[in-house]
Amino acid sequence: MAFLHTLRPKISSENIGVYRFDYPEVFVLILTVILLALYSEFSPTSTALLIVVCLPSLMILIYNYRRRTSFWTSNIVIILLSVVIGSLQFCTVMSFSLASLIGIRIIISSSENHLKLLTVSMVTAVVFYYVSVLLNSTDIDCNEGWLPATVLLATIIVIMCHFRHVYHGYISYEVRAQQAAGRLNTMVSVINKLTRFIPPQIWEPIVRADSPVSVSNKRAKLTIMFSDIVGFTELSDSLSADNLADILNTYMHCMTIIANKHGAVIDKFIGDGMVCFFGEPDSRGARQDALDCVAMAIDMRREMRTLRQKWRLMGFEGLYLRIGITTGYCHVGNFGSNSRLSYTLIGKEANLAARLEAAASKGDVLISESTYDYICHDYECEYAGAYQLKGFDGKVSAWQVLDPDANKGRLSKWVDHTLPGFNLHLNFKDMKSGDYQEIREGLNFALERIEQEKKIADLEFNKTGK
Repeated sequence: MAFLHTLRPKISSENIGVYRFDYPEVFVLILTVILLALYSEFSPTSTALLIVVCLPSLMILIYNYRRRTSFWTSNIVIILLSVVIGSLQFCTVMSFSLASLIGIRIIISSSENHLKLLTVSMVTAVVFYYVSVLLNSTDIDCNEGWLPATVLLATIIVIMCHFRHVYHGYISYEVRAQQAAGRLNTMVSVINKLTRFIPPQIWEPIVRADSPVSVSNKRAKLTIMFSDIVGFTELSDSLSADNLADILNTYMHCMTIIANKHGAVIDKFIGDGMVCFFGEPDSRGARQDALDCVAMAIDMRREMRTLRQKWRLMGFEGLYLRIGITTGYCHVGNFGSNSRLSYTLIGKEANLAARLEAAASKGDVLISESTYDYICHDYECEYAGAYQLKGFDGKVSAWQVLDPDANKGRLSKWVDHTLPGFNLHLNFKDMKSGDYQEIREGLNFALERIEQEKKIADLEFNKTGK
């Protein structure tokens, strides 16, 4: 029922000038009372019914030309149909015909009006039935002759017109729905592509709340991380652009997964560098933000070990990660213009994180004193010294975050040792129990080969003295 209501015709600027009339039942009403008057040779009752029904019917014809349907007009049409049914004392064929029109009108009306219209129809029909009986009207014979068949035929035509209109409305609705679905799918596809350029912490609140976006920023306490690959610049001089892009994309992909897992806002990629921060727009508290940032940095350093081993097998040596972290107040928010915005941060603390990253050695996570104060009870750190950093007047104290697996009284989950001609990389976290025997056999074979090569080297030394 509700669906049929949505298909009711609407007058818009597109169809102004096109004839529209949404109450064809009125034509059946006028036809019925005119034929009744002719059939009964304009008897008093039929003439009175003609006047009572025709006048408001003509007003409806005039008033509803190029107008939308309304509850009150539908109500009047149903009352007029019920008046004729009651006045005919429920004549079988004609009453059935007119009642069908009442049913159609109720169905295509709003669902909240169904009961009201049905009640009005029944009450009106019963009232005029008793009025007709009291007047002892017997001068209208509507059960025989051509009159019932004519009214039934007109009713069928009107019902078919309604059906045709509903059918075309359904087809039009289906076409529009398919077009809208296509546009929606296109928009979703475009949005999914665009969101890859924006941190989820930024675009998700905008989509959920449909909030306005403007140039705005605020001062907030953040924990900021800068990282880059040591040796990448030198490597880029000796590699093709394809190999360089493959290494960089693999590195960024793995680091992005780790950053998203810890809830970091990825501010930007700068060549082989990466800038992340915690604290806005969703903060878990300054201390927890610092802990999350350091945990992310440690996971990145561990992942770099795995990547470094893969790259060694491809012939790319000496790629290490270095990270600088600090905690302090910065301005963060939307910077730019009304036509182009960037969610980023500016401030002295951001510069400090960049300087610490540049001062860190390969494989080190270097943190400032402010971050150390937050995380020192959870992570073992080693004082790295006081650095004279560019842009800072005094020396800046820094700490190196040690590997938790190797420095908390339990066996390390990593073994990574490199010498000329020798690479050993063991990642116990990724090993499966069924692989230990094969690993042991591989290590034993390597030890046997080492012993053989050592004996050959000793013999050569004894012979040549070199």
